[in-house]
Amino acid sequence: MAGLTLGALGVVYGDIGTSPLYALKEVFHGGHVATTPDNILGVLSLLFWTLTVVVSIKYVLLILRADNNGEGGLIAMLALATNAVNDKPQLRRGLLLVGLFGTAIFFGDAVITPAMTVLGAVEGIDVYEPQYHDAILPLTLVVMVGLFSVQRFGTGGIGKAFGPVMLVWFVTLALLGLPHVIDNPHVLAAVNPVYAIHFCLEYRWVAFVALGAVVLVVTGGEALYADLGHFGKQPIRIAWYGVVMPALVINYFGQGAMLLDDPSGVQNPFFLLAPSWAEIPLFLLATLAAIVASQALITAAFSVTKQAIQLGILPRLRILHTSVRDIGQIYVPFINWALFALVVVAVVFFGSSTKLAGAYGVAVTIDMTITTVMTFFVIRFGWRYPLALCVAATGVFFLIDVTFLASNLLKIAAGGWFPLLIGIGMFTLMLTWKQGRRLLSDKLRQDAIELTTFLEAVFINPPTRVPGTAVFLSAEKGSTPNALLHNLKHNKVLHEQNIFVTVKHHEVPWIGFEKRCEVEALGHSCWQVALHFGFKNEPDVPEALELLKKHGVQLDDMETSYFLSRDIVIPTIGSGMALWREKLFAGMHRNAAAAADFLHLPTNRIVELGSKVEI
Repeated sequence: MAGLTLGALGVVYGDIGTSPLYALKEVFHGGHVATTPDNILGVLSLLFWTLTVVVSIKYVLLILRADNNGEGGLIAMLALATNAVNDKPQLRRGLLLVGLFGTAIFFGDAVITPAMTVLGAVEGIDVYEPQYHDAILPLTLVVMVGLFSVQRFGTGGIGKAFGPVMLVWFVTLALLGLPHVIDNPHVLAAVNPVYAIHFCLEYRWVAFVALGAVVLVVTGGEALYADLGHFGKQPIRIAWYGVVMPALVINYFGQGAMLLDDPSGVQNPFFLLAPSWAEIPLFLLATLAAIVASQALITAAFSVTKQAIQLGILPRLRILHTSVRDIGQIYVPFINWALFALVVVAVVFFGSSTKLAGAYGVAVTIDMTITTVMTFFVIRFGWRYPLALCVAATGVFFLIDVTFLASNLLKIAAGGWFPLLIGIGMFTLMLTWKQGRRLLSDKLRQDAIELTTFLEAVFINPPTRVPGTAVFLSAEKGSTPNALLHNLKHNKVLHEQNIFVTVKHHEVPWIGFEKRCEVEALGHSCWQVALHFGFKNEPDVPEALELLKKHGVQLDDMETSYFLSRDIVIPTIGSGMALWREKLFAGMHRNAAAAADFLHLPTNRIVELGSKVEI
């Protein structure tokens, strides 16, 4: 438990743990909120109760209960919600679209978070050595180059250091804030929610605008749920209540106490907390903590990409495994360098954490709102709780999420458009891929020949049988693979053993080996096989086919060939999808990584036979 709790500190709380670098500063930035004693206490009260209600109650107590066979995250929640309303197709489709958009907008967050956290840490130079201000951007870009370059080596070694580094970081947060709280204990009055209410009633519009910065204190809340499968509920809860929340509250109150004594420190209250002798160590530690927070989002982006591919909402991409023991340690080159390019654009274009704060928060609040909506359908239709209880349990959180979202939408012109643009782009790709796959599947199904009927006809006058085993992969169980038709037409031979494999991905995280393989004998040494994988399983076809031995099917790796149908998609008008989207799907289909990479097929034993398919 201690080890899991330490690991949760490093992976789960990297993002929310670095929020003190910029959150309080951004609330007062620009002079919208004057640094008067009442305002400081009001803002601190808002920060405290936002952490309490949104993270401590909503995520830690409620959302963590909605696990999909032990797994969390928006894709797991999407699977739970859509399965709960299976008997309501229109509602299921609506939830699917909302969930897809939430998954897409996550990639916008995965770009903004590394840019914001690293830039916010490096800006400590401005506090200690203002003459080196011009070095902030180059140094940030150097850190980014190093961070994204080491991804290909895997996060195993780095990950072991995550927990201890963040433990030191949270202890440091508390030690920085505590002396200032002791010197000015009046700041503790901010625990009283009356100060937050008074601030909102007194300033109304200004307070509403300030909520767009207040939400920065909970930007890592989604990670609590996303990393549920890695650590479990109890370690995440122990880490939050025992270490993270106390450290964050003490640090925020310490910053507030310092501002009560010296309002001019609002330019960067976090770094001004430190005594002069600790300036350089704090700068280095903050930069290291920012890298850890960024690493967590990058790793999550790889994981979400893999899950999305297996659920059929993204095209296959090359996925490399960086550990022989940990199946979760993966590296997706395309996603890594796409994120790097977009992070560099964000850093150079916005230029400071203050300007990036305008872009930060929009993606997070959209995902927070979607998670709350999905939770309602899970507890109402999945868990069968009474309607009144479901509305009460999620209604308050929904109002809070929508309020934060509305405040952040005011920042669209100031930079909020950036993650939205990324999210809309990803949503378009996901929707196009999913709809294109359906059109392609419908077309292939229309033209398909029933497998058992075809084999009966073939064996009336059988072709020459050659030694070895042929594995034909087919999208539809029971239909004759195009690769088999092409093989008979051009080579005029049939292998001694023929296995027709359909790979099925399901909306559950894990499917065990006992349910992995479904076999049907077709006669003449031919078998129809369905392989079942969850969206967290590794779709290793050769490994799964080893299970056929107990069904009397013996496979020799050196004598087994894998036949794939490499279809070329030809867009046509009138398919029900805009022509530009058909062309986009055709391009995505053409450039998708080979199934050999995704399904772990031995590349030296693959035969690709293609055809043209109009959609």
